Amino acid sequence: MKGFGLFLACLLCIFKKGLQSNGWSIQVPSDATGEIGKAVVLPCTFTHPHKTYDRTLTTIWRIKEPYDGMVVFKCVTHSSSDLCKTAVSYKNKYKLIGNPRHNNLSIKIDNLTWSDSNRYFCRVEFSGDLHDKYESRTGIRLHLIAAPRIVNITIGSNQDRTFRAQCTAEGEPLPSLTWTGPLFSNATSVTSLNHQITKELHYLTRDGKYTCTAVNSHGRAEGAVYFYKFKAASSSLIPILMFVALGIKALVLLMILGIAGFWRAGHGTAPSRLS
Repeated sequence: MKGFGLFLACLLCIFKKGLQSNGWSIQVPSDATGEIGKAVVLPCTFTHPHKTYDRTLTTIWRIKEPYDGMVVFKCVTHSSSDLCKTAVSYKNKYKLIGNPRHNNLSIKIDNLTWSDSNRYFCRVEFSGDLHDKYESRTGIRLHLIAAPRIVNITIGSNQDRTFRAQCTAEGEPLPSLTWTGPLFSNATSVTSLNHQITKELHYLTRDGKYTCTAVNSHGRAEGAVYFYKFKAASSSLIPILMFVALGIKALVLLMILGIAGFWRAGHGTAPSRLS
């Protein structure tokens, strides 16, 4: 068994030397971090076995998986004096900032959104020999961070005619939510999905301003909503309100009659004839 293990070790050693001797390598970090709404640079450099190379060179970036993943960026340069002309830039978000002729395939991703959280793989292709192509196998995992943002804050009613306040926020790391205000009950429920979290405050009974505060390691955000219950008039005020309404109606009726009488007085007498 020891001899077999030594044999395998020797084979592995030979295999590694063979990989290293071909002169190809790609250097990328395992992770990168970007902030929502901003830009991030994904670095990628490579080595190749050619002393000089002045033929067509293609730069490719994929997502999700190597070799078969979706191409989000591609550019081609035909000579050392030629710029790398972009052929693919998914949603126009990707831009080459490295120089492939100087073994640099680094790109910049603008205006990061949650959908950009993915694994990225860089690839270089030299025209000619099929073996003159190399791609990173492990790729770069892009992590996104974001300060909290209040997405929605509302007040609604339940089937039992009680009221509730609901606050939804997003951020990365997932923010914590706190309700403050004229609280009568601390009954709450929390749900979360991906980078969003919702906290519901149950059984609102007191009028006033209710504030939702979201906090994570990158900042805080606040949103507020106002709650006022409808209060019916007391029984002692009802007769007064009725008399006021009737008085207004009577006054309007008198004004109409007065205007009608005035109009008749001004137009009811015919002019006399001259003999």
